[in-house]
Amino acid sequence: MFKKILIPTDGSPLSAQAANAGITFARSIDAEVVALHVTQPFSATIGFDGMAAAYAITDEDYDQAAAEQSEKYLKQVLDRADTAGVKAESSAVSNFNVAEGVVQAAIDNGCDLIFIGSHGRSGLSRLLLGSVTAKVLSLATCAVLVYRVKEDNS
Repeated sequence: MFKKILIPTDGSPLSAQAANAGITFARSIDAEVVALHVTQPFSATIGFDGMAAAYAITDEDYDQAAAEQSEKYLKQVLDRADTAGVKAESSAVSNFNVAEGVVQAAIDNGCDLIFIGSHGRSGLSRLLLGSVTAKVLSLATCAVLVYRVKEDNS
């Protein structure tokens, strides 16, 4: 069935929940995983109104911080996969559009499934926040499994 599963993470507790479910699924079908973190380039994080000067951060500082953050998030997924006995590798990419980065990483890594979490937002909150998962669904050239994460409202 599926041999190589892409599991994107943004480091949030909800994406960690989805990653854990993805690793459990991979173990159950004897597949390997590729953990993915997509960052946006520095220029995507600032406006064109001169706000960059107010942040007092250089492209190099941003790139280093993004790389360290990616490494941290991906290590969590790789450690979980190792504990579960699932073969895993990681990939960190940069793309202006996170969904496009996910889809391209699936292609580049030869993945036949993208296992991605969704908050399940609807209505105005979805309109305002957008949905990387919905965009991945519309762009993907391979199968996509959407895992509905459970938000802890306590």
